[in-house]
Amino acid sequence: MRRQEIINAADVQKEVDRILSQGSYDRVFVLTDTTTRRLCRNLLRFEGAQDIVIPPTDAAKTLDTLAQVWTELGQGDGTRHSLLFCLGGGMVTDLGGFAASTFKRGIDYVNIPTTLLAMVDASVGGKTGINFNGLKNEVGVFAPATHVLIHTPFLQTLDRENTLSGYAEMLKHSLISNEQMWADTLKFYQDYDQQSEHTAQAETAARLQKLVFDNVKVKERVVDEDPYEKGLRKALNLGHTVGHAFESFALASGHPVLHGYAVAWGLVCELWLSTVKKGFPTEKMRQTVRFIFDHYGRLPITCNDYDHLIDLMRHDKKNTAGTINFTLLGDIGYLHIDQTATPDEIKEALDFYRENQ
Repeated sequence: MRRQEIINAADVQKEVDRILSQGSYDRVFVLTDTTTRRLCRNLLRFEGAQDIVIPPTDAAKTLDTLAQVWTELGQGDGTRHSLLFCLGGGMVTDLGGFAASTFKRGIDYVNIPTTLLAMVDASVGGKTGINFNGLKNEVGVFAPATHVLIHTPFLQTLDRENTLSGYAEMLKHSLISNEQMWADTLKFYQDYDQQSEHTAQAETAARLQKLVFDNVKVKERVVDEDPYEKGLRKALNLGHTVGHAFESFALASGHPVLHGYAVAWGLVCELWLSTVKKGFPTEKMRQTVRFIFDHYGRLPITCNDYDHLIDLMRHDKKNTAGTINFTLLGDIGYLHIDQTATPDEIKEALDFYRENQ
């Protein structure tokens, strides 16, 4: 798998112009959703580009939306020598990357993430895809963008919920990295949350930018070593086995939740499993869980939902022959991939999630 060029794009327009001048592209397209088009599209110029606009939120990450993008690429006379810019959050980069990697058997695409979640996770690493048949990211391919342009001033357009959604992936990265990064991650958001909006933007932009790039480096290092998720890259799935089940459950109920919220709730359950099965320190588990519940609340579930949630976990792409696989921790930075848990153990983790105060 080719390596993405990840760029700290302080001057994002300059980087766009450089990519366009260096490539011999016959057509250029810009994919946004309606929200990104309104908030971010007019901040950048794409000479001679054709716009493709799709509906927002993960509910639009569907085969129908994918077909819309394919159709508009074709109607715009796109060829194998065309280029697609994906300007938006994780839904746009996931779906846009999948559209680009399959149209004409593959065209170049560039990710310009505009949300924290997309910057630290979705836009980096080459995973693309859509939701299908009620399951999260059920269909997709590994196909990295040629470039990822990370421009942290875009984050000023985010509301608190979308900021927190990305922050859950940052918390996950810190847990698989080292104790200092974990402590810094908890402290930064607590400081950020206690300041006024104006003060937070003025005084924490540099700290946030450093944290973002520390997170990108974590993911980039893991992906470079294991691009197709045969081993180490499974570490990035911490929180996601249960988290994707929560996300699919919420989507099916007609009350979708942001991806990062589902991952945060998944971390609660999987840190509990880590403590019980691998000796993860109880105090670190409880400190992380308290941070999550204080900032993310919780998805309302009952014990009657457990079997459905476990069935959703069985459909996770990380599984083998129906066995539910987890990434667990023995301590911060001490990874145990390809771990299993019985249905009773998973139900106990869900009990902990529901009952912990």
